[in-house]
Amino acid sequence: MRARRILITGASGFTGRHAVAYFHAAGAEVTAVIRSAAAASGIFPAGVKRQICDLSDRRAVNSMIEEVEPEEVLHLAGKNSVPESWQDPLLYMETNVMSTLYLLEGLRTRPARRILVAGSRLKFKPGLAGGPPHPYSLSKTLEELVSLAWCTLFKQPVLLAEPCNLIGPGPSTGFCSLLAQHIVRSEAAAGTSETLPPFRLSSRFALRDFLDVRDAVRAYDYILRSGEPGKIYRIDSGTQRGLGAVAGQLLAHAAAPVAMDWGPVDAGDEQEPAPSAAAVPAVLSSALVNQEELSASPEDNAARLGWSPLIELSRSLADIVDYYRASREGGAS
Repeated sequence: MRARRILITGASGFTGRHAVAYFHAAGAEVTAVIRSAAAASGIFPAGVKRQICDLSDRRAVNSMIEEVEPEEVLHLAGKNSVPESWQDPLLYMETNVMSTLYLLEGLRTRPARRILVAGSRLKFKPGLAGGPPHPYSLSKTLEELVSLAWCTLFKQPVLLAEPCNLIGPGPSTGFCSLLAQHIVRSEAAAGTSETLPPFRLSSRFALRDFLDVRDAVRAYDYILRSGEPGKIYRIDSGTQRGLGAVAGQLLAHAAAPVAMDWGPVDAGDEQEPAPSAAAVPAVLSSALVNQEELSASPEDNAARLGWSPLIELSRSLADIVDYYRASREGGAS
């Protein structure tokens, strides 16, 4: 049988790398979309095709689609930093909204092409008092609205996915990855005169649902194959975990003392300041802001399609620490 022909945007990113590897291993004909040749240096398996394309350039997107003629599109590209969105909100509209529209328009004359758009739990519900909490939330909400509208107006087979907090080996700015990097740096500094500042956990009692990125990519496959166009599919583990408890599991892997600032002692004392254009949070604190679930009310769950997570949290955390250890030793990219 002829292999599936799938186009994956954001292929050099955290989830994108795993998606390319997964679909390639499954026998699909994969085209990885990247912004520059340097972005893909040594990260894709042999046999994966590469397309250099600026998704904010409508003509470039049309040319790419005409050349590749994908049967399926997994749209993972986008910007996802809450603090950065305050500094350059227009960039977030161009990247997360207009790039998605250019893809949808490029595929509109190809009505059989299925496209899965990776959304965000940080969207907001239009019409509610207060409006969007930050520009990133606005951009992802608009991306979802236009994707659903193109499905309704032009009968395109557009599907949406809302994953929870994705973790696992690979370059990520998520909470677990940042703490794992701090652990590995602490191990390297042990026995030297270097003193690292403590890793601040500003909200140890906050609950998050963490899912291994490799399980999420499998869910994307289920949705692409069997999902119903026009629906939003929730992807999660189904278990809420306290950030302090997850941090404790990560610290159990440390081979040296790790400096920590655990934040407030009592749950009632914790205060998470809202990000603002005037005061962008530091990187360690912003990880918690980026992963906060402000709204999550999709229409369905990927589990309804027969998918279920396979990778335990303990394995995910161990793999993250091992990845950064290998990266420090030159064994991972």
